[in-house]
Amino acid sequence: MRDVTAVMVDEHRLILRMITLVEHNAARLEAGEYRDWQFFLDAVAFIRNYADRFHHAKEEHVLFKELVRNGMPAENSPVAAMLLAHDQGRAFVKGMEIGALRGRSGAEDAAAQVVANSRGYAALLREHIHTEDHILYPLAERVLPADWRDGMAAAYASAEEDAPPGLQERYHTLVEGYEAELREAGTGA
Repeated sequence: MRDVTAVMVDEHRLILRMITLVEHNAARLEAGEYRDWQFFLDAVAFIRNYADRFHHAKEEHVLFKELVRNGMPAENSPVAAMLLAHDQGRAFVKGMEIGALRGRSGAEDAAAQVVANSRGYAALLREHIHTEDHILYPLAERVLPADWRDGMAAAYASAEEDAPPGLQERYHTLVEGYEAELREAGTGA
């Protein structure tokens, strides 16, 4: 039987690597050791384009819809909780972006705004990904009918084809570059 969540788990690995970078650089920012506002803007772009439009779109428009079609309630359910977390994450990302833009313009209190939103996003997403990887996705693998799986895989492939060319490679390279920067700074990710 075709596994319909393996691609999601794999995408989570890159998202977690970016979250680790965000956590490290937020701590450095708070300590006054780091003022690379562009990193936080790049993190926002990664989150919006890779984590949200690329990854969450597959969850929201394919996996979650199939779970509901298979009988999971749309309201007061794991799907509803995951969708709420996606929306909460978007609010943290907006706050991170506003803070980074303010920091780039010289606002004195921007670092606190970026740190708070970075930490809020990181904590939310770590818990969210853990829940998906260890509860929701295994449940999906158990309950989704075998005859739906090829259609789901085709819908994932279609979503990937609709993504801008080179999106996955671009964001893998971005994460790897910032990881290398942290290693060179001796703070390690």
